[in-house]
Amino acid sequence: MKLARIGGPGEERPVLVDTAGVYRDLRGHLDDVDGVALSPQSLARLRALDPATLPVVSGAERIGPCVTRVGKFVCIGLNYSDHAAETGARIPTEPIVFMKATSAIVGPNDPVVRPRDSKKLDWEVELGIVIGSRAHYVSEAAALGHVAGYCVVNDVSEREFQLERGGTWDKGKSCDTFGPIGPWLVTPDEAGDVANLALWLEVNGRRCQNGTTRNMIFKPDFLVSYVSRFMTLHPGDLISTGTPAGVGLGEKPPRFLNPGDVVELGVEGLGRQRQTVVAERQSA
Repeated sequence: MKLARIGGPGEERPVLVDTAGVYRDLRGHLDDVDGVALSPQSLARLRALDPATLPVVSGAERIGPCVTRVGKFVCIGLNYSDHAAETGARIPTEPIVFMKATSAIVGPNDPVVRPRDSKKLDWEVELGIVIGSRAHYVSEAAALGHVAGYCVVNDVSEREFQLERGGTWDKGKSCDTFGPIGPWLVTPDEAGDVANLALWLEVNGRRCQNGTTRNMIFKPDFLVSYVSRFMTLHPGDLISTGTPAGVGLGEKPPRFLNPGDVVELGVEGLGRQRQTVVAERQSA
C-alpha cells in the first residue's frame, strides 16, 4: 500500500495510491497520514478498503510530505562504507546518530532554499524508515515489526555549517527545506527487501549517486533496534538511514549546489523527487 498527501502547504489531505498510480481520496477514512494513522490497526483497516470505491483525486496537485506531525527526525551518518571513504572519514563501529529539525521537512518536489551565507550546499539520497508503533529497547528480530513504511529522503546538507562551524552536525542539516520526504509512504508488504534497493540521484541530469542499500554498514532492523536503546521511538517518527557515495563533498574538487540547479533522486519502489534550488530571500 502507498499513502501520500496532496494539496498546498498546510492544506494537504490524505490519499491512497492505487496499483495504476491513481490518487484516491481517503478523507472519511483518515484525518491525515500521521502517527495515529500509521498504527497496525489503522493500516489494517485501510488495507481492507477497495480502492475502486474511493473518489479519484487529480494528480496535478502538489505532493506534500508523505507523513505529517513527525515527532523526531533521526538521521544516521556515514552508514555506507563508500561514502565514508569519499569524505575521508573512518568507517564507524557503531551508528552515528544525529537529529534533523522537523521544521526542515517539505514535500518531495518543493524548492530547496540555499540559506544565507551558504557556500557548500550538498545532496544525499537516503532510505527513510517511518515508525508505526512505540519502540523502546526493541530487539533486532522484532524491530521491523514496529515499522509502518518507508520513503525517499533527501538529507540536504550545508557542509560548512555542518563541519566547519563548531559543535554538532545538526546546524548543517536542519535549515528550512533541508528535509524533502516522499512522494509516498510505502508499507513493508509492498516495499519488499529494503536491505536490497537501488538508490540514485542526479544534479542537472548528471548521475552523481548510484548505490544500493545492500552496502549499508548497519541495516534497517539493526538501526531501529539501536536507536530505540537511546530514545523511545513513537508512531510517525522518521529515521533516515544514510547515503551512498557520490555527494558533492566527495567530488574532486568538491562540487556544491547553486540557485537554479535541479536535483532528482529516487529509491527503487518508493518513488522519486525533484527539487530546484533557490536563493534565500533577503529581508528588507
